[in-house]
Amino acid sequence: MDLEGECLAGADLTGAVLESAHLAGADLKGARLVKAVLREADLSNADLTGAVLRDACLCGADLWGANLAGADLRGVCLEGALVSP
Repeated sequence: MDLEGECLAGADLTGAVLESAHLAGADLKGARLVKAVLREADLSNADLTGAVLRDACLCGADLWGANLAGADLRGVCLEGALVSP
């Protein structure tokens, strides 16, 4: 699924299956991604400011350059995820 650069700010994506989705540079500010499956998704340079990712699966996801300021990451699986320092 190609959602590169899309504006999904504030969207309710609870439980969404976005496995291997291309979300590079997407605006996901304040989005609800509770229990979402984002395994192997490309979230590089995405804006996840204030997003709720509680219990989401981000295993193997590319989060390089993503903004996670204020995001709720409780219970998130980040095994094998690529994150910037």
